[in-house]
Amino acid sequence: MNHTYVVIMAGGVGTRFWPFSRTNNPKQFHDVLGTGRTLLQQTAERFDGICPPENIYIVTSTEYKDLVQEQLPYLTDEQVLCEPVRRNTAPCIAYACYKISVRDPEANIVVAPADHIILKEDEFRRTIQTALAATENQDILVTLGIQPSRPDTGYGYIQYIPDSGETIKKVKTFTEKPHLQLAKQFLETGEFVWNAGIFVWNAKAILNAFKQYMPETAEVFEEGTSCFYNEQEASFIDRAYSLCKSMSIDNGVMERANNVYVVLSNFGWSDLGTWKSLYEVSEKDAEENVIDGRVMLYSTQNCIIKTPKERLVVINGLDGYIVAEYDNVLLICPKDEEQRVKEFVADAREKGEEFV
Repeated sequence: MNHTYVVIMAGGVGTRFWPFSRTNNPKQFHDVLGTGRTLLQQTAERFDGICPPENIYIVTSTEYKDLVQEQLPYLTDEQVLCEPVRRNTAPCIAYACYKISVRDPEANIVVAPADHIILKEDEFRRTIQTALAATENQDILVTLGIQPSRPDTGYGYIQYIPDSGETIKKVKTFTEKPHLQLAKQFLETGEFVWNAGIFVWNAKAILNAFKQYMPETAEVFEEGTSCFYNEQEASFIDRAYSLCKSMSIDNGVMERANNVYVVLSNFGWSDLGTWKSLYEVSEKDAEENVIDGRVMLYSTQNCIIKTPKERLVVINGLDGYIVAEYDNVLLICPKDEEQRVKEFVADAREKGEEFV
């Protein structure tokens, strides 16, 4: 267990969850589910028993450092890795894995986003332990694949070779957010799972993968190994990020590597990327509404309504809508058009609105 490390990626803005998620206070720092714990806190707690607290590293934006340390006060400064600019997941993961490998070349590393929901936490831990056991002595890259419950176009898909193992399958292809007809075909084959964006590998395997598939990024971070865990780290990272391309780990490494495996998983997962995904995992009333607020409803069904407790909201005649109010922004949008929320945010920003 002492060679097990967890990297939590907590630097995203979560635009599709606007107006709840804002640039200065993204969704991972909110108590989205009303549990009394933020998504970041829940994510960190999920790894209790998998690794010691001192082996948890959070990668976040410089502007969120205080929020991270306020919500996870047991972390030292060394455990909060601050990105000067956003460069997607590949540089973020490279920073964390190169830093960890300096301290522990035998590290076995889990990488997980801060804003996912896991409903079956014991099953999640079992799945992670299965993956860690596989990567402990093998130089393979493992990702978690969720058994799909519907042909969702908002998720990436992983195709695996069916007879390549019992629970850990060899990956054949990755497909980013397919159109509906293709997603339906994927489900019919029984060979596809949703890409959860949770990864497990040992330090040697991921550093070798960076050298092979993203050599420029590898070169940048290799030059900085003497700067980690000392006062030179911040200035090195400023320079390193100015040299890194914005690239996802999927595009940069996983889709190119030939030693990628997937653990078939079923632990009540949602990436909570959108209002609809929150709707799917939330408790519903008799009319299939999800309600968080002081609300009076008439002839209204299949809606998600999240409004301030101090405001009475009366709704008549809506079917399948998002009604969300937070910090002086009210959003009313059909659930089926939730992918347009990013467009709304971009337009608001263009108009100079400060509420983004």
